Parts: sequence; C-alpha cells; structure tokens
Amino acid sequence: MRVVFMGTPEFAVRSLQALHDAGHEVVSVFTQPDRPAGRANKLTPPPVKRKALELGLPVDQPDRVRAPEAVERLREIAPRAIAVVGYGQLIPQPIIDLPPLGCVNVHSSLLPKYRGAAPMNWAIARGETVTGVTTMLIEKRLDAGDILLARETPIGPDETAPELAARLASMGAELLLETLEKLERGEIEPRKQNDGEASYAPIMKREDGLIDWNLPAAEIYNHIRGFEPWPGSYTTIRGKRLHIRRARPADGPALGPGRLDTAHGLIAGCGGGTCLRIGEVQLEGKNRIPSEDFVRGYRPRPDELLGANGSNAG
Repeated sequence: MRVVFMGTPEFAVRSLQALHDAGHEVVSVFTQPDRPAGRANKLTPPPVKRKALELGLPVDQPDRVRAPEAVERLREIAPRAIAVVGYGQLIPQPIIDLPPLGCVNVHSSLLPKYRGAAPMNWAIARGETVTGVTTMLIEKRLDAGDILLARETPIGPDETAPELAARLASMGAELLLETLEKLERGEIEPRKQNDGEASYAPIMKREDGLIDWNLPAAEIYNHIRGFEPWPGSYTTIRGKRLHIRRARPADGPALGPGRLDTAHGLIAGCGGGTCLRIGEVQLEGKNRIPSEDFVRGYRPRPDELLGANGSNAG
C-alpha cells in the first residue's frame, strides 16, 4: 500500500519499522523539524527522522503541516492512507480528506479514555490497571475520531511509563498493520466514540511532578511510576529539590505526611497513616543515588520534614 507516515517520538519508530518490514510503500515520512537538545543545545533530529534515514526513506519536515506547500506536497504524493503516530501537530481538514482510506492514528489508550498528549503517563498516575492501543480515523477534534480497532493489556503493578511505552509501541505497530490490511479489504466498520465516557490526558507540566505528601502512599507511588522520566516526582529538603526516583508503599512507623524516618532505611510518611519506602533519590545538581548513600552523605535528621509545612511546595 502507498502510505505516508507522520510521526516524531521514539514511540512511533516501531510503527514506521513495521510498515517498512511489511512491504508497504512508504512514500514519505513527515516528522517535526530538528530541535536544539542537550546542554550544548545541538540541533538534533527526532527519532523518527533517524529511523527513516536509516531505512532510506524520504523525509519531509515542514514547520507547519497545514502550510499550503505541505498540503500540496501530500496531494502530489497521493497516498492511499496516512498513518499518524505521535506526530505532534494537528492534522488539518484538507489533509484529512486527502487519502482514500483516511488518516489512521495510533493512540496509546483505550479510547475514548485518555484522549490527549500523555495517555500512558496519566493512566499509570491515576491508578489504572488496564490500558491498550486504539487505531482511529483522524477528525478535526482531538482524538475523537471513529474507532477502527483496539487491543487492551494490563498495566503491571510496578510498571513505569517508559516500560509501558515500550510495550504499547510494539502493540501499536502490530495494530496499525492489521488496521491498514482490513481497511484495504473493507473489513472494518468504524464506530463512533461515546463522548460521555471520554477522559483526558493533558500534556504534562513540571508542577505535575510535585509530591503532595498528604496523599496515600499508593497514589504517590503511582505518580512516581507515571511521571518517569519527566517531569519526575519531586519534593524539597532544606530548600533544595529532591527527586524521588524509586520508591514503593511499605509498612513503617506512624509518621506525619512528609516526615522522614531513617532508622529503617529511608521512609516518608504519607496521608492516611501510610508510608513510602524510598529506594533511590536525586538531589538537584547531583547524580541519582541509592537512598542508603543519601542517608549516609546528607544525614537527614530524625523526623525531618520533606516539602514545606508537610505539603509538596517547592
């Protein structure tokens, strides 16, 4: 099948590889422009561009996909379908209307739940135990198009966002291939989403990672798993930001929210009389280290308080 692929992040690489390996004619790969990255602010290509060049595929990087020249480029290519996986720009109506089989999006949730930019992160952070991938036909409204196919999978009790992303990237690639094959054969009946069941997964902000020690330990643990690697989950100690990189709910002494106990490792009190055993931390400007090393080097005082006034301000 003659296909245009639109994608940018690492999550989309598996889908591009799958299209190529399955023998589809990927006539162009549309991806975001190269951006400055790292401490040196070096201009860096997105993961999908690197994969496309490795596969010898043509690459287009318009600043705005809705620009007339980008739309005209796609019209000249005349793809039978456009596959979209985390492209990062809204697809305008002239492009939506262009391919005969439509613009097929791979979304990393079971729609209509978790529409938006960060579905995997918010599913974990909000304590979901099941998620999946959905293919849908793109429409003007964000993630609200007709559903084509869906596959679900459990979320492991200790699974982090990067671990889940790796699994869903593979699932999404397989589902994309199945969707295109069945669309070509006329074997899919698109079905409307129920907007009344929709939930949203907005783009993450740095402040989302701020730990509220008044929450139960299980909720804080879900946030730590869901917000890895960015924005991470953090608090403050002695006026410095402290990222909690690894932790889990555990039995411990009766502590107020944010209070530390170091007699049994590094344990922080949480809401409802629960506790969080902290396994790995990163103080601002420092490397990530085991909590044992942090206790030996930083010497937290008995009953020291994380955050300001027992909260997570900082």
